[in-house]
Amino acid sequence: MAVSAQLLVEELHIFGLECEEAVTEKLVELCILYGQNEEGMASELIAFCTSTRKDCLTLETLNSFEHEFLSKRLSRTWHGASKDRGHRHAGPRDIVSIQELIEVEEEEETLLNSYTTPSKGSQKRTITTPETPLTKRSVSARSPHQLLSPSSFSPSATPPQKYSSRSNRGEVVTSFGSAQGVSWSGSGGTSHLSLKVLGHPEPLTRSYKYMFQKLPDIREVLTCKIEELGSELKEHYKIEAFAPILVPAQEPVTLLGQIGCDSNGKLNHKSVILEGDLEHSSGTQIPVDLSELKEYSLFPGQVVVMEGINTTGRKLVATRLYEGVPLPFHQPNEEDGGLDSEQFMVLVACGPYTTSDSITFDPLLDLITIINRDRPDVCILFGPFLDAKHEQVESCLLTSSFEDVFKQCLRTIIEGTRSSGSHLIFVPSLRDVHHEPVYPQPPFSCSDLLREDKKRVRLVSEPCTLSINGVTFGLTSTDLLFHMGAEEISSSSGTSDRFSRILKHILTQRSYYPLYPPQEDVAIDYENFYLYAQLPVTPDIFIAPSELRYFVKDILGCVCVNPGRLTKGQVGGTFGRLYLRRQTTGSGGRQSPCAAAQVVRI
Repeated sequence: MAVSAQLLVEELHIFGLECEEAVTEKLVELCILYGQNEEGMASELIAFCTSTRKDCLTLETLNSFEHEFLSKRLSRTWHGASKDRGHRHAGPRDIVSIQELIEVEEEEETLLNSYTTPSKGSQKRTITTPETPLTKRSVSARSPHQLLSPSSFSPSATPPQKYSSRSNRGEVVTSFGSAQGVSWSGSGGTSHLSLKVLGHPEPLTRSYKYMFQKLPDIREVLTCKIEELGSELKEHYKIEAFAPILVPAQEPVTLLGQIGCDSNGKLNHKSVILEGDLEHSSGTQIPVDLSELKEYSLFPGQVVVMEGINTTGRKLVATRLYEGVPLPFHQPNEEDGGLDSEQFMVLVACGPYTTSDSITFDPLLDLITIINRDRPDVCILFGPFLDAKHEQVESCLLTSSFEDVFKQCLRTIIEGTRSSGSHLIFVPSLRDVHHEPVYPQPPFSCSDLLREDKKRVRLVSEPCTLSINGVTFGLTSTDLLFHMGAEEISSSSGTSDRFSRILKHILTQRSYYPLYPPQEDVAIDYENFYLYAQLPVTPDIFIAPSELRYFVKDILGCVCVNPGRLTKGQVGGTFGRLYLRRQTTGSGGRQSPCAAAQVVRI
């Protein structure tokens, strides 16, 4: 950069300042050193002399000008400009000015830290240079508390009071199988693990266009579902033929159809209607009298085969309700790792991962600590990761975008559990505020995963069917138990468990969401629902997190788990853990996997 000494003298002369030759040479040197032109340097120097009330220019004045003004203000300007230009070189630097740059940055960090929430211990940033870059060891050694900084996206990131003062952490609230003698520690990433996503015919792997469905398309999907289940029931119970719904008959007849409600209100035993299939009944409807049935369990959208008397063609008096038939179990092969009897541990947790009165994600950090301690082979984490129902989200109090907060949360989980080696499976939720609110829901997108993390991180759809070492998992983050429990009606002569009835419906209806019409907050795209939300097989393990009470149950040979949610309002919630081993298939056919399960308080 060429600097004219004569032009500098002329600029200063305008303001009545005279300078000696040595002073002029020093000014030329400062212009070159700090990348300033003659006019800019003169303006800054005049401003400095005016503020410090110096009437004449001497070498001492220039030294004060450099150290008190140029090295701080102009170096800060250069630092910001270098970021905007992609860190291009902005001019020659000496060792003193570089050291001063570092000191200025440290002063800025100290000032900013005084406005943030105090953290545990010192978190001074490591100074890195091209000669001493940040190594992978130092990256993986960072604490999750350093990775996740709530103060960066929330102005009121205060710690949760009730959660911090809980006294029942680690308490086992329910168990299943021989869980007492289990050590509950996995092998992390050291053991061989076969993980495969199952689909019918293929799994959902990417986003799709929605909000374009037409009513005839919805009707076609529902009709196909009625016909397919009707065909299976007809073959299983050896039924000769289904009768039309509106044709009067004095003899008992067998009808195929879908349960509905005669109004917009909640289903009750007086408002049940049967909507016939297209082939036999042309989709017509008939009221159903349930007074002759001793036991029944019905919900809107349920495909049923009923036997009864329809003397007038206007009302069916039901006398028998055929039970549904579940799909067969998956038969593992060598590719599934199903012939290997090595046991493995699975940890299951469902969001929200922060309490309702705070956005600090303390429960998530505690879960990461548990993962690093127990080193499960697989961690299945359900959304919501950033809950659309959180108070600060609903009030738009976050200073960062929802996508940025989610990415920070995801990065914290991945980097924070890297030392454990556990495989991570992320299942989205309709309550994830940044994600597409449609069912079935495509997987999260995360394009900036490191190569070492891609091997152990799997992003799947909602819902999803997985095979882990030959053990089949059915996964859904939608609160099926709550939705169906609010609509189901039942009658039983003995003690009846509502959770068991609903889970049995899901397995026999062969669908992850058999309720129709769905809840108002569930937007279903029925074309993709037919492709991606049906059960391809009956899973060995079915995981359905819910707001309702946690449990572990054996339903029709399938171990069904509700691990609860990691937080319940302002207090801590629960998570689940399972120990599994696939038994070798003998001559007698399928054998259920050996399973032990617990639900534990965070």
